[in-house]
Amino acid sequence: MSNLADQIEQYLKRILEEAREGYVVLQRGILAEEFSCVPSQINYVLSTRFTVERGYLVESRRGGGGYLRIVRLSSMADRQLRQVMRELIGDQLSQERAYHLIGRLLDESLLTLREAEIIRCVFAQKNLSGKTTQPDELRALLLKKLLVILCREDLE
Repeated sequence: MSNLADQIEQYLKRILEEAREGYVVLQRGILAEEFSCVPSQINYVLSTRFTVERGYLVESRRGGGGYLRIVRLSSMADRQLRQVMRELIGDQLSQERAYHLIGRLLDESLLTLREAEIIRCVFAQKNLSGKTTQPDELRALLLKKLLVILCREDLE
């Protein structure tokens, strides 16, 4: 059986898929009660599994009338999202963040599973250690170049 964080993630993804508006509004406390957990467990799932790199935007307001709004970002074909992705990479990119972004490209069907695994292999810390003094900078540069190629509309 999957752990609690996996169950919460699967539940949230399922209700997001069913939402016509592309977002859901929930109350953290009610969600925590539903899963018999503390609200910080909900926060953990949101902060680790519903990030911009993975294609989500989470808005939160705390307090009595507080809410969570989880928005599924549009397709990678959207120009604004491509810009956000470029800005997310910055000048340095850790292996963990690179893997999340690769997962997002896979989810958006811009990469095949095989391509994603090849890129993950290239970006793996163990493969970059000792080869460069700045592996995070190299990862950022390479992923930016990959995004430019993936977002070109004239390629088939």
